Amino acid sequence: MLKCSICKRRNAFYVRRYSGERLCRKCFSESIENKVRAVISKYNMFKFDDRIAVAVSGGKDSINLLHILSKIEKDYPKASICAITVDEGIRGYRDEAIKIAAENCEMLGIDQTVVSFKEIYGYTLDEIVEKTKHKDLTPCAYCGVLRRRALNIAARKAAADKIATAHTLDDEIQTFLLNLFHGDPFRTIRSGPKFTSKNPKLTPRVKPFCEVLERESVLYAYVKGINFQETPCPYAGEALRNDMRIYLNRLEEKHPSIKYTLYRSIEKIREAIASRVEETPLQSCRICGEPTTSSICQACRILNELESK
Repeated sequence: MLKCSICKRRNAFYVRRYSGERLCRKCFSESIENKVRAVISKYNMFKFDDRIAVAVSGGKDSINLLHILSKIEKDYPKASICAITVDEGIRGYRDEAIKIAAENCEMLGIDQTVVSFKEIYGYTLDEIVEKTKHKDLTPCAYCGVLRRRALNIAARKAAADKIATAHTLDDEIQTFLLNLFHGDPFRTIRSGPKFTSKNPKLTPRVKPFCEVLERESVLYAYVKGINFQETPCPYAGEALRNDMRIYLNRLEEKHPSIKYTLYRSIEKIREAIASRVEETPLQSCRICGEPTTSSICQACRILNELESK
């Protein structure tokens, strides 16, 4: 049996093909936690006394992030962690996720704030999908816009200084490609590991998992015995993002480390664009008052469209 490349004592159970490392369970878990710590430091994501709202959906990545940040936070007594959860209203799916998120929060002693699409917008995602089924847009196109707004509202409700989302390295690459395919390459500036704004209504967002592979996030949860929702969102299969995920996974299987190479390239592109493009000033939406780059925010455009049906 091969020994772990790091501790040299315990048996290896996982081989990191992109680095050649053989890892035991303990060293693998610590490597993920250390990677998150390094990313937080690299991008200066938090202050020592921040109140951090972790966006917890109930899936593997967000639950893992909650556990790891809870562990890190113990080293910083003046910092605090809370959880924010958005109930989009998806029958047969979201109830289980909210229950799992609540159980993990209770186990860790973390306060949880739950907001819902129905409460904020007057519609569940299922109802929105039904009303817009004749449109070309996928459910994810609506959900993404409305979910971002809901997270911001929940963070303000929880008096949070930062929102921490569990976007993995895979998510970051997919988002970059989606921006290119949708003809919006400059959006790359706003979708990086750390996004802040001068607008006081927009809570800064950070992504401590941005250099963690999705497959290693899954493995971390199983190694640590963390309970998470394994059922995928019933609408996810319709999204272009899902096609990209499949394609990138095939590439990584053939060419280990290509995801990290892509990510480093994206970082260089983002840095080059940011130095040449002025930040788009945010204003208040004239309907809801939330921060937006235009006179009416995307969420209100969606709601106006729904009201007109």
